[in-house]
Amino acid sequence: MKPKKKAVGVYITTLKDGTPSFRASITHGGKHISLGSFDSEKEAAAVYKEASKILNSPKITIASYQSLTANNKMNHIPYEKFVSLINYRDKGMYIPTPIYLEKNYFTYHLAPDYALKFDIEDLFYYSSHKIMKRGSHLFVADYGSQLSVLQRYGIQSYAVEGRDYQFANDDPTDFRYENIIILNRYRGVRQFAEKGFIRYKAVIHVRSNHVIGKYNTEAEAAIAYNKAIDILTRNGVKKNFQPNFVEDLSPSQYADIYMKLKISPKIERVKNLQGPNT
Repeated sequence: MKPKKKAVGVYITTLKDGTPSFRASITHGGKHISLGSFDSEKEAAAVYKEASKILNSPKITIASYQSLTANNKMNHIPYEKFVSLINYRDKGMYIPTPIYLEKNYFTYHLAPDYALKFDIEDLFYYSSHKIMKRGSHLFVADYGSQLSVLQRYGIQSYAVEGRDYQFANDDPTDFRYENIIILNRYRGVRQFAEKGFIRYKAVIHVRSNHVIGKYNTEAEAAIAYNKAIDILTRNGVKKNFQPNFVEDLSPSQYADIYMKLKISPKIERVKNLQGPNT
């Protein structure tokens, strides 16, 4: 059934259970933009009026949102749509997620006081993937799974800022590639300096941390962690260890390093203990 038009920019539709729903939309610069569905015609009409004001008032900026809402001048339109409309007005590109285009990068606005920076290469991905925040965890829903924003940089979900990765400019909201420094790519591997050289320590957790050994390369430390898992499993330690996948090595190279690596004898003495996952 074709939606019945009510107030300007508002159409009434019916949900599957028969409940009426009011859809607001606006056309600007030849682009038809859906503003969302609402419970009442009054609210849908208010959203349309606010959208029209945004699109026709260059003085309204993203930074204006808090003052506008505080003064009861912009209380109906969702913040995400507010950002999208301003970007469309200023940049001529409508993006459904709350993105604002800058020169060579873009900002993704999760809240009026919280925005992330990304390189322009990520625009296509974040134009179609909504970022969500739970605590300090940033993630997107992709094919039914929750994927951490950090995973796009090769940073594992268990990684700790300052230990496994860091932000070059100390800004944890700046996800431009040049600002992400990966210190440790693998589980149980810690980078450290020794006599002016970068070395890698492998550590595994069974009730407490156990040092597996110190190694010259990151790959060696990652493989040593895997070897420690094999030893502990053989000794009856029942724990859901997650081994490292070292993708830069062929199977024969991996096997050669695995056989030659020395493991702390203390690992052999850890038996039949259970604890939280590493």
